[in-house]
Amino acid sequence: MSKAEGAPAFTMNQLAAFIAVAEAGTISAAAERLHVSPSALSAAVTELERSLQSELLRRRKAKGVSLTPTGEAVLPRAKFLLHQASELEADARGEERGVSGVVRIGCYPSLAPTALPALISDFTQTHPDARLEVHENTQDQLGKGLETGELDLAIMYDLDLDPTRQSAALAHLPPRVVLPGDHRLAGSEGPVDLAHLRDDPMVLLDAPPSSAHAYSCCAQAGFTPRVIYRARTYETARSFVGRGFGWTLLLQRPSANVTYEGRPVVVKDISSPVLAPVAVAVVWHPDSLLSRASRTFITHAVRMARNGSLGLPRQNRGTRPESSAFPTR
Repeated sequence: MSKAEGAPAFTMNQLAAFIAVAEAGTISAAAERLHVSPSALSAAVTELERSLQSELLRRRKAKGVSLTPTGEAVLPRAKFLLHQASELEADARGEERGVSGVVRIGCYPSLAPTALPALISDFTQTHPDARLEVHENTQDQLGKGLETGELDLAIMYDLDLDPTRQSAALAHLPPRVVLPGDHRLAGSEGPVDLAHLRDDPMVLLDAPPSSAHAYSCCAQAGFTPRVIYRARTYETARSFVGRGFGWTLLLQRPSANVTYEGRPVVVKDISSPVLAPVAVAVVWHPDSLLSRASRTFITHAVRMARNGSLGLPRQNRGTRPESSAFPTR
């Protein structure tokens, strides 16, 4: 049968062979993993290179293989195509058997402990044939994962988000200050004026976009924070505050007002300036052909957010994602 007009010259098996060799580092190791002969695997990669008219791998005797610059560019796209083919197959089966297939979800680290456990548990119980792969990463890396197709969805803050991204809001979190238990403002009634902390040392959650957001909040209060320590994680920032090193600004309210060391911290709302809440959203690339499982996951997450069962504050302001908002196969 001749090749259909517009169809690529390569096959899914050739893409799978290239991915396996690139990940294993040697043809023999990849062949063992796929239970095929090294010669057959090598031939498949060679045919792919011939179809693309580009060298993807450098073969070095006794040293395995390495990716060429073209190979490095092709690898994530090859993974994306193979994943899409797998999801297409799962979708076709799923029309008869229910939701199935893999959903690759990225999540911002400070959101993962609260947003993910209940969501994963409820979704997998409702859809036992679906499988979730979870990847925690920075906001920038999550965006890249969506761009390359290595991620289907990402749960992240709607801060400096690429305006071309599609999203569904799960919660809106107001900024709050976290104070040592013995801080002069810890026992005050009601929210605090952020400007009253201008002279106090600050522990900055130094994980974009949280760090830029903290500076922006302080700027709205008319000062630049006096940062004494920088913490890469939410719990490290809280622990430093518990030790009395300074105050910090966070978006999430912890379930316990003690640190890992058992030291007290106090979370206070902010009365002035009036700071806009930050949306937590499930995000996807507008050009992604979302699988049925991915679309179902988004709808499931939004429903849990509306019910207040997501581990985040109840979501009332978001709009329900309509089926027309999802690019489908």
